[in-house]
Amino acid sequence: MESVLEEQRRIHEEKERLEDALVKENILKKTTVREKINSEHRMRYIVDRTMECAQSLLNIYTDHDGDRQDEIDSMSGPDEFREFYRRLKRLNEHYSDRFAPGEEYEDDPMMVEFSRLDKQRQNPPEELQNLVEFTDEEGYGKFLDLHMLHSQFMNLKHMEKIEYLTYLQTFDRVNEIPREYKGTEYHRYLVNLVEYLAHYLERIQPLFDQTSLLLDIKKDFYQFPGWKKDTGTSAMAKHSGAYLDLSAFSSHEELMSLGLDRLKSALMALNLKCGGTLEERAKRLFVTKGKPLETLDSSLFAKTKNPVGSEPTIHHKEIAFLEAQLYSYSELLGEQRASTKDNVERRLARTADELEDEDEAEEEIVESEGEDDETTPYNPKNLPLGFDGKPIPYWLYKLHGLNITYECEICGGAQYKGPKSFQRHFSEWRHAFGMRCLGIPNTAHFANVTNIADARALWDKLKSCKGKDKWLPAEEEEFEDSKGNVMSRKMYDDLRRQGIL
Repeated sequence: MESVLEEQRRIHEEKERLEDALVKENILKKTTVREKINSEHRMRYIVDRTMECAQSLLNIYTDHDGDRQDEIDSMSGPDEFREFYRRLKRLNEHYSDRFAPGEEYEDDPMMVEFSRLDKQRQNPPEELQNLVEFTDEEGYGKFLDLHMLHSQFMNLKHMEKIEYLTYLQTFDRVNEIPREYKGTEYHRYLVNLVEYLAHYLERIQPLFDQTSLLLDIKKDFYQFPGWKKDTGTSAMAKHSGAYLDLSAFSSHEELMSLGLDRLKSALMALNLKCGGTLEERAKRLFVTKGKPLETLDSSLFAKTKNPVGSEPTIHHKEIAFLEAQLYSYSELLGEQRASTKDNVERRLARTADELEDEDEAEEEIVESEGEDDETTPYNPKNLPLGFDGKPIPYWLYKLHGLNITYECEICGGAQYKGPKSFQRHFSEWRHAFGMRCLGIPNTAHFANVTNIADARALWDKLKSCKGKDKWLPAEEEEFEDSKGNVMSRKMYDDLRRQGIL
């Protein structure tokens, strides 16, 4: 029943709704890694569907069969009103067959579909929380899982046996591997490694165009380390010798008088076999007199090997292209690679009991979205964060005594973790303010005193001690009369008033 123009209008509407959905998806706030990955996959679906709509519109506008133009002509011809009523009748018949009298019309299926997509975007159901499959080690796009590839690398011949942590740091340094060690098994390992990185990048960044990346790599993969063309001499230059004019010699016996070395040099200049006895060399060289090299027997020529400066074999070219892809993918996944390294180091720094506790905690919070927040790292023991924003190792936490909590009543019940933080707080503003409120000076006498009653008792004791040592002028001040007699102030005043002095 649908005409070509109606189909064209419907596709335009769908395309506009898709563009609107793409804008809403792009401005949606995404706080966790899981939400970002799921959002990019939804955007990838919208982009692919928009491209399909654009292709359908292109086919309609191209109008190879002429149906669109025929419909336009029928609507703009002399019987345009007849065509209008004919189409109106078809619409009435269509909807009267689908709906009974008095029945409410259903909403537009396209509007219903995009309304459902909007609801799923705002509050995705549980079945749409995991749009992509990741292993437990990958942490839904936060880490790399290269354990299988590490095992495959360890089984290669001539390869150094390294730990998994070292492998994470050096798996892209393939230019350090000698070319003679890059055989079939190495090629198979490289294929698996590149396939995993490409598939991983497709899962975490579905909008990234890997096709254009491969086209750029294919242009010239000799620019990558380890596969630059050598600038040494060519095969002919390597085996070049001194050319010998044979016009002055009438037989091979005369050539024998030149010696082995001179004959060898002349044979090498013609790329002929230069081995054998003196007579064999002379005969082989004399055969070329007056003949072009193309007419000689191929058995006389030396077998040429693929020299260092020549083009590599197809096998080496495939390896070079795979290594070029490895360099690009490792650079694109640098953030996930660094996170994987930190995660492995954190696991290696923990004891068996701590790892068991961590596994139990991970099982309890496996569905928690808070653990996916890239700004809030996994920290079940509430460890302090290091300079890199990650929790410090548990052994370091205990070494600094951060598992011991000190409470200060003078600071209003504030708690301090570790002796270093506790000792430092006595010179900070909070403790000084608490001492000032008590009317007590914050001096060295009150170091390590955290209880208010203890501080007041110590202050009273210090005041009493200071009172005893205080200098009293009325009692301790001394005077001397004209005869040199020393007396107290009170006695001096009494004698002076009596006129004795």
